[in-house]
Amino acid sequence: MSDNNTQQEAKPKSKWKSPKWWLRELATLIVLFSVMTFAIDWWRTQDMPKDAVPTIAMSTLSGESIDFVTLSHDEPVVLYFWATWCPACKFVTPTIDWLSSSYPVVSIAMTSGGNRRIQAYLDSHDLQFDTVNDEQGAIGQTWGIQATPTIVIIKDGKIESITTGITTPPGMLARLWFS
Repeated sequence: MSDNNTQQEAKPKSKWKSPKWWLRELATLIVLFSVMTFAIDWWRTQDMPKDAVPTIAMSTLSGESIDFVTLSHDEPVVLYFWATWCPACKFVTPTIDWLSSSYPVVSIAMTSGGNRRIQAYLDSHDLQFDTVNDEQGAIGQTWGIQATPTIVIIKDGKIESITTGITTPPGMLARLWFS
């Protein structure tokens, strides 16, 4: 009987069952994910303007002129580069639409077709933000956009924040509050 007890005591405790092990693994994954996300964001935005906002005459689908630099002197402006064909935009666009009820949002639909096609897309998804059609991608090229969606926060005529890819509503609010 003593041999049987010795064998049971000699077995090492499995690490994967320990809560400390799970917490350490989770913390490692969160740090790794965060570092990768920041690195990808940095890479995608390295060709974008950092301080000065490019001045481009733009008008919305309804024909209104948009001057987001002037708008940004009152409160932060969200400049949203997206496309109707962009899978990631399907996740981010509802957040941008939600923000448009509290902050000025100017969206730029890149290479998404003619005005009627974009307006039909906006209507079918019940999106309320102002949209500029960048049918040939010229505005996106001027801004150095390499990925959609790209979100730029402009305050007092200066670029405060740039992010690409999927972002969360709390992440967007934090960027707006700290700008």
